[in-house]
Amino acid sequence: MTPPRAPRRALLLACLGFLVALGLSHPPAVAAPASPAAASTVHSTAAVYDVRSYGAKGDGSANDTPAVQKAVDAASAAGGGTVLVPAPGTYKSKNTIHMKSRVTLQVDKGATLQGSDADTYDPPESNPNDKYQDYGHSHFHNAMIYGDRLTDIAFTGGGVIDGGGSLITGNPKSGEADKIISLTRCDGLRLGDGLTLRRGGHFAALVNGCANVTSDHLTIDTASDRDGWNIISTTNVTVTGAHIKANDDALVFKSDYALGAKLPNGHVRVSDSYLSAVCCNALMFGSETCGDFTDYQFARIRIEGSNKSGLGMVSMDGAKISDVHYRDITMTDVHAPITQKIGTRKRCGNDPGVGSISDITYDNITATGSSPSYSPTLWGEAGAHRIRNVTFTHVDLTVPGGNGTMGTGVPSNDPNNYNPNSIGTRPAYGWYLHNADGIAFTDSSVRLAADDGRPAVIANSASSVKFTRFTAQRGGNAPYDMGFQTVTGYCVADSHTTSGGALRTSGTGSTSDCGAPGTRYEAENAASSAGSTVDTDHRGYSGTGFVNTSNVSGSYVEWTADAASAGPRTISLGYTNGSTADRPMDIAVNGTLVAAHVSFPPTGDWTAWRTVDVTVPLTAGANTIRTTATASGGCPNLDYLDVPA
Repeated sequence: MTPPRAPRRALLLACLGFLVALGLSHPPAVAAPASPAAASTVHSTAAVYDVRSYGAKGDGSANDTPAVQKAVDAASAAGGGTVLVPAPGTYKSKNTIHMKSRVTLQVDKGATLQGSDADTYDPPESNPNDKYQDYGHSHFHNAMIYGDRLTDIAFTGGGVIDGGGSLITGNPKSGEADKIISLTRCDGLRLGDGLTLRRGGHFAALVNGCANVTSDHLTIDTASDRDGWNIISTTNVTVTGAHIKANDDALVFKSDYALGAKLPNGHVRVSDSYLSAVCCNALMFGSETCGDFTDYQFARIRIEGSNKSGLGMVSMDGAKISDVHYRDITMTDVHAPITQKIGTRKRCGNDPGVGSISDITYDNITATGSSPSYSPTLWGEAGAHRIRNVTFTHVDLTVPGGNGTMGTGVPSNDPNNYNPNSIGTRPAYGWYLHNADGIAFTDSSVRLAADDGRPAVIANSASSVKFTRFTAQRGGNAPYDMGFQTVTGYCVADSHTTSGGALRTSGTGSTSDCGAPGTRYEAENAASSAGSTVDTDHRGYSGTGFVNTSNVSGSYVEWTADAASAGPRTISLGYTNGSTADRPMDIAVNGTLVAAHVSFPPTGDWTAWRTVDVTVPLTAGANTIRTTATASGGCPNLDYLDVPA
């Protein structure tokens, strides 16, 4: 009778392991993964190199680094493969593992690759650019796992890579490691697939000068150590489903001079993730900011706890930061919910000058702050280094309050310090804007948890500052609600206190023409396609209800709206879309299509009302404006149409 295959394979592996222990044989690659978990993350054509076949014990005591390294080297020599750390077992790693190109290190669920305090890791390499960044950013070799100039590498599996409390959170001595994964100049990195990085010392993961990075379902727990993941001078990054708990910064994007050059950053997408930071920043740009940053999108992120910034952005070393977009983000217990600052530290080679921040959007952001001093702040530098073109739409913040009245002069500032406390207590409990141009708030609000004697908003040395449908809670002894100090072109339109009263403004500078209020046309009074209903079951709507059309392409709502004169108007459509799919619509005016397939993206909940603005041509007098669904989901729930005068 032919023996079953599994026992024969097990016997073969045992024999090979015995020969390896005697130094008599170099084991061949195992042709199939040792477990179903391994099979799910390995390409069918890739050979698997089980570290036990190379002498690993997995007993939590013996040094298994030589076995892991042999497996990595064998996979690399064969042109690539998967190095499997199988379950169960705790594999002690007392030396630096040198990663190789086209190798996947897969730690099985139930297995742990654990660090050591034996002080036998690679020493830090010398770096002539030490002075431009902190020690931990300047040295890469002193890590549990290190690689340079690698291609197509991965760290996966449902298991754990754990520093074991042995990695250093400060400046390590020779032989000590201060990070789990340290990679430079790599192209093609996958990190996650259920993997957990725990107790990472200074950094759980540090990548610098890399490209084409993907991460899905990565867990990092460094709440007892320092940083979660630092992504430095790196382009083309996609992170989904991350769960990062850090003590210092959780997920941070930086650009330093550790590699001897200013390198580009950008084309980054982060979504559907959870972040927390005990002492510092949750989602951060900087402080190391040499090279420029552009094209970042952050969506559907939950942040719980941050003793500095929830959403932080600083340019300290000459970087231009632009084209950054935040959407659908919830924050709780953050000291400074939103911070932008331009500083003049200039810690970068080749005379970097002063940087800039521009073209940033925040959409559907809610936050509760935890410090009365660190008000949400935009702080630019004078001249060409002001903050420009930042929009806030449906940004609703609740801050602690609790301060008394104070002077409304410009607070102190340390231009070499990036932390929120580098600026003195803000004279506004809500938003403080300084050296900022082209700032717009729409359908947004700021509220107090406790009474406060400061105004809700102060803008100082600014231009083109606009608040539309802005709601602010009034502090009991505040001298006014919104202050404009030397501001060119400010306006407050259709905005109120939380009790519905008019906002009190105080201004020096000039007001801009906010335009006439225009007219609101409620959807429940418009014509609509067959099967539509006027509903009231989702709170937050305007008027007496909203229109819920049939879920078919071609469903529509049509308003008749008046215009005093012919010309273009930017109309606003109030809607909600609690589904998970976009519900695009065509916009027609007087029977002519003027905007095709306009996006009405998900709002996260049917009670989350948003607006979409579309510029359309109107004739003098009555106009028909029809919105028609172009997808099978039908129209979003439509609330109203606003038409400027």
